[in-house]
Amino acid sequence: MNITRHLAPLLAALVLAGCASVPGIDPAALPAAPAAFKEGDGRWTAVQPAEAQARGEWWKAFADPQLDDLVGRAARNNASLQVAAARLAQARALLKSADADRAPQVGVSAGAVRQAEPLAQGRANTLISAGASLSYEIDLFGRLSRASQAAALDARASEGLLQSTRLLVQADVAQTYLALRALDAERALVRDTVEAYRNTLRLTERRYQVGDISELDVARVRTEVAVTEGEALALDRQRAALEHALAVLVGEVASGFEVTPVAQWNTALPVVPAGVPATVLARRPDVAAAQDQLKAAQARVGVAQTAWFPNLALTASGGHASPELSDLFKWSARTWGVGALLSLPLLDGGRREAGVANARAEMDAALARYREQVLVAFKDVEDELASLRLLAEQSEVQARAIESASRATALSESRYRNGLVSQLDLLDAQRSELRNRRQSVQVRSAQYQATVGLIRALGGGWSAG
Repeated sequence: MNITRHLAPLLAALVLAGCASVPGIDPAALPAAPAAFKEGDGRWTAVQPAEAQARGEWWKAFADPQLDDLVGRAARNNASLQVAAARLAQARALLKSADADRAPQVGVSAGAVRQAEPLAQGRANTLISAGASLSYEIDLFGRLSRASQAAALDARASEGLLQSTRLLVQADVAQTYLALRALDAERALVRDTVEAYRNTLRLTERRYQVGDISELDVARVRTEVAVTEGEALALDRQRAALEHALAVLVGEVASGFEVTPVAQWNTALPVVPAGVPATVLARRPDVAAAQDQLKAAQARVGVAQTAWFPNLALTASGGHASPELSDLFKWSARTWGVGALLSLPLLDGGRREAGVANARAEMDAALARYREQVLVAFKDVEDELASLRLLAEQSEVQARAIESASRATALSESRYRNGLVSQLDLLDAQRSELRNRRQSVQVRSAQYQATVGLIRALGGGWSAG
């Protein structure tokens, strides 16, 4: 009967263990996954996250060795990647700390105390001790296991955020580099036009000197040369800013960083197939990280709820104690003790209730963040698919515009030489051709940007293998 009476609190605690339950997540609070993307071909579907799948070296599809080199340098030196890697290491350390709480705790101790006891008439005694202790908390209500589970999910979320940062850096390097190459092509076009205008100016000045034309024609051509030179300098300034931004992305000092212009921009423009397997969208690391953060917040609600239930700790200690150091390890000086402590706070001023409310609020916030991340993922893919479709149509229209503008320039030059049109008509035709050629380069640049954006929106590639 005595044993039953002593174990009654423990038995009651075990009965209460079934009362601790982790709250579920309302499926109605999650965004409904579309059966197909509006801009796709109907073969897109939503699937379970697969963030562990390899993304592959997707940037190599652009067949540009310098881009490959820049992405590699960024992987080694980018500061944002280093910060994300440090956060992952921190999360893994916290996981080890949470796991350590579930293991037995063993310690050793040694000490010497000299004291005068009240009935010893002022005489001081010395007590020397040495021993070991063992403690272990029984995880009756899953507090420790849920804390470990939450820490593991946090670590996995940090790994997803590292993947997301790596993908972001790769995409930023690719987009910045491709924008710089497009700017180089536009600069070359504008500078060629400047040289053509200068040749026209020299010819116009000779005709003015012999009296064939008025000074007004010379002033118009000089104005056109100056305006176009100003546009070329503006493009030089934009290129310098892009080059400096690229230096930061690859983790190098802008003062010593340079991307040499190429004579011909031959970077390939890969085509992302319309029938991309559905698993790619689920591989987005930011969505996977948000999902893990939601699960971790859910587990922490369970941890907070266990504060309402008792804690059971087992302890044991053993050693020796003696007033003389020479007698310390004698059998007669041994000490030992075992115990079990069942504790349950009764009044805490609402601390436990506040802890549960705080954990639930954090879970609600994590749910909202996850929902937003999913919506953003679908939006990103839709944006880039729409951009690529419309840019392809715009490129075709722009090609026709260039063809017409070139023909108009050729006809204007011929009619100007024959005195049938004024020089102003010729300059208008040349400006129109230059504007359309620059627009064509800008459309091509936008196609590169949208292609990289789509690859990033899909989670870093377009094949499920």
